[in-house]
Amino acid sequence: MKYLIVGGVAAGTKVAAKLKRCDRTADVRVITRDADISYAGCGLPYYIGGGIATRDELIVNTPAAYEGLTGVAVETGVEATGLDAAAKTVAVRRADGSVGAEPYDKLVIATGAAPFVPPVPGTDLDGVFCVRTPDDAERIRTYVDELPCRRAVVVGAGFIGLEVAENLHARGLSVTVIDAAPQIMPNAFDPEMAAWATRQLKASGMRIMTSCALASIRPGEGAGAGRAASVETAAGTLPADIVVLAIGIRPATAWLDGSGIEMFKGTIVVDEYLKTNLPDVYAAGDCAEVRNAVTGLPQWSAMGSTANISARALAKTLAGTPTPYPGVLGTGVVKLSATLNGGRTGLTEAQAHEAGFEPRSVVAVVDDKAHYYPGASSFTVKLIADAPSRRLLGIQVFGAGAVDKMCDVAAMAIYQGLAVDDLDLLDLSYAPPFSTAIHPLVTCCYILENKLDGRLETFTPAQYAAGEAAGWEVVDVLPAPTIPGARWVDLTKIGPDGIEGIPRDAKVLLVCAKGKRGYFAQNRLKAAGYTATRVLEGGITFNEVRVPRQGTKLPAAEIKRLKGLGCLQDKRFDDVFNIRVITRNGKLTAAEQKVVAEAAERFGSGEVTMTTRLTLEIQGVRYDSIEDCIAFLQDAGLDAGGTGSKVRPVVSCKGTTCQYGLIDTFELSEKLHERFYVGYHGVELPHKFKIAVGGCPNMCVKPDLNDLGIVGQRVPGIDMDRCRACKVCQVVKACPMGDAQVGPDGKIAIDETLCNHCGRCIGSCPFGAITEDLVGYKVYIGGRWGKKTAHGQALEKIFTSEDEVMDVVERAILFFRDEGRSGERFADTVARLGFDYVQDKLLTAPIDKDAILAKQVTGGATC
Repeated sequence: MKYLIVGGVAAGTKVAAKLKRCDRTADVRVITRDADISYAGCGLPYYIGGGIATRDELIVNTPAAYEGLTGVAVETGVEATGLDAAAKTVAVRRADGSVGAEPYDKLVIATGAAPFVPPVPGTDLDGVFCVRTPDDAERIRTYVDELPCRRAVVVGAGFIGLEVAENLHARGLSVTVIDAAPQIMPNAFDPEMAAWATRQLKASGMRIMTSCALASIRPGEGAGAGRAASVETAAGTLPADIVVLAIGIRPATAWLDGSGIEMFKGTIVVDEYLKTNLPDVYAAGDCAEVRNAVTGLPQWSAMGSTANISARALAKTLAGTPTPYPGVLGTGVVKLSATLNGGRTGLTEAQAHEAGFEPRSVVAVVDDKAHYYPGASSFTVKLIADAPSRRLLGIQVFGAGAVDKMCDVAAMAIYQGLAVDDLDLLDLSYAPPFSTAIHPLVTCCYILENKLDGRLETFTPAQYAAGEAAGWEVVDVLPAPTIPGARWVDLTKIGPDGIEGIPRDAKVLLVCAKGKRGYFAQNRLKAAGYTATRVLEGGITFNEVRVPRQGTKLPAAEIKRLKGLGCLQDKRFDDVFNIRVITRNGKLTAAEQKVVAEAAERFGSGEVTMTTRLTLEIQGVRYDSIEDCIAFLQDAGLDAGGTGSKVRPVVSCKGTTCQYGLIDTFELSEKLHERFYVGYHGVELPHKFKIAVGGCPNMCVKPDLNDLGIVGQRVPGIDMDRCRACKVCQVVKACPMGDAQVGPDGKIAIDETLCNHCGRCIGSCPFGAITEDLVGYKVYIGGRWGKKTAHGQALEKIFTSEDEVMDVVERAILFFRDEGRSGERFADTVARLGFDYVQDKLLTAPIDKDAILAKQVTGGATC
């Protein structure tokens, strides 16, 4: 029997290898257009980010290795161009241009899919990439390294687009993701879940723009001509050093036109045995359409998991053991940021409605492991079931931990057609480092069961966002007053008399952190005779809760939250704030200045002030306008912030315009801003960490009074052979520090203990005795101003490149995160551990970045 498999990578190589193992006598041949026969396509974003170090790690098998392992014959560089099912041949064209026909007894089509490139101007520019093959990933990584790139636009907010964005962001690039759809990850997550994830991504420093279609990609000018420089959208122009197109893929099936094979929207239609309508022709992988395991309806599942699993079933069928493929659930997981993973399986609520079910859902925030265990976090879960049958239909989950485990348990239950109640008593694994005593998925089932039984009555986040809770009185049942404008009630004091001042027929919306205390309060109030209570699912952890305030006094917790967003209360008023606008080293474009001015007019007093660190503040913004003001800034590519136990916005002098300036401080500080303020936006430190860049040792921006200061240096060198021992030494006259002196022999001498390397003396000698010995940067650590002013100490080394400076800054931040104590400034850490110890750590000691970033750190900054 001659088996011909067209296509490699996942489905093609899997079906060929399994078929050969089932029947060693089978003649199995794989032809593929690409040079790589089997590679880890799902690992491409992580190669771009550097998590996968080398291209070789992406290659699962070379053609030669695969042939040796499996016995399958492989020929690369062969493109299928047509199918003659009657003659049982596939027309091919080889890389050398020759054409021919490949015969078969049974044919498996596994040609996969190709990236979709939209028909807009500029997609052919340098710096515009798709992500489909190892070559694509290698080109992106090389381009980012060599240009270098600081700003990226990723077009497409599906799994691949967001994974690429996360990896570029982790490399320190400023990343904007755009998508024409109204939400990220459409069809995978319901809108309210996608909106919550979007808020988390924005909080991590990434920019997300939905309902924003790509219009064109524009080139730069001069040296940048022919290279992508910006992206045009209906929402405006986005600067971009690199553009990644991750809009989606299309089945690679155009070569089958006219063959008589049945297709739907480009995908090959197959039955449960992956057989097409043509005799002895089968299809698997991204080019084929399968079935949804819940609805039985056709579904395209362009996933590596689907390709491998269905291909294995197909191989068994071809080898004589008919093995139907049961279909897919759309199971998938995605790493969205360093602290946020997403997963889903089954139907979304919208899909369940379309399929004719009567879905009921619940959004629950539950512990992902024992709450007391280090590193414990939460899962944010949406669970969906069919109300009449109580059958589990789907799950969507976000969290810092193992969302895949939640999805996998749910997938097994959905495949088996289990009701949510059937999971109640499952003996799932438990130990504090791994899970909770009652598994978090089972806890979610309990909550949904309570809702189905009427014991828990709620507003879902979708209902709340749609305004269905209008007219309901919000009651804050958190341990302490937290929700501005809401009435706070001590849960433990709710007894038979209910809540004083709230009648038993009043509409009461109970809101807590996650939903649990709201349920407890509802249980008590129902026992007290209350007839109209609702719990807000997900509480303030999931929802943006706004209560029309009767007074102006804000809770301390809310003032603290706003401060973390860069909104500083005007102490003369209860509800007036100044919003701090983040700038790159104090520099804004003209367009950005206009945005700030318009924001001040729309939402504030119309006044804009400067802070001592060259950041702008919009004055006089009322509390009720804060969210709108920040959203207005974000839509224009700006943001508010700059407070909390994190890297603060970088400050710099102008460098290139000052007569003493030695370096382009704006360029360096912008790189520092993108890599450490933006790139480390989600990284909590023991305290705030300020960085300043000075162009020369005059230190106008006081670099040595910051946690880390960078100062331009020009180190003079003396050529004694050229010194003429002049009576009036021009070098002495040029030295502003007075450390250049004439020695006893009449020749020039420079006291290195006094010289600040300002470079003023270089070139002052008419005979060339003073030359430039070294140009670079001095780095000060442990400075601080404010209540306890401290001057930083300079590291012994003069850093001669920006890369060296960037490296030592990162090492300082990571060292502070690793060895600093909560609440102490970097100056305190240096004083406690000793300058020599810290210097050794920053200059020579090995550092484990991943381990340090994985630590739990509690910040102590109050401003």
